[in-house]
Amino acid sequence: MKYVAMVAIALMSNTLFAQEVYYSRTSYTNNSTAQGVAEIQARNCKMSHMGGNTGYEGVGYSSRSSDDAIKNCCYWGQRKPVEIGVAKGRNGWYACVRYK
Repeated sequence: MKYVAMVAIALMSNTLFAQEVYYSRTSYTNNSTAQGVAEIQARNCKMSHMGGNTGYEGVGYSSRSSDDAIKNCCYWGQRKPVEIGVAKGRNGWYACVRYK
């Protein structure tokens, strides 16, 4: 079975650019990147902090869209994002945003 993940990149103008990438259930993911955290959350259908970084980390969920999942992350609009990851799980979108 293949899952789709949305890789979102924060641009200087605070807009998001998203690109679909595909990964299999057996693909390797870890918590060293925001995308890895989003994929772990989507696979487990559970929103949770995974750590693995030295800055601030926010996680979010939405059943509506990937943009809503990002906007629901902790610290969104309060800190400057440096890395954003989004993945679609069975029941919705999971996001992880890492900040300075």
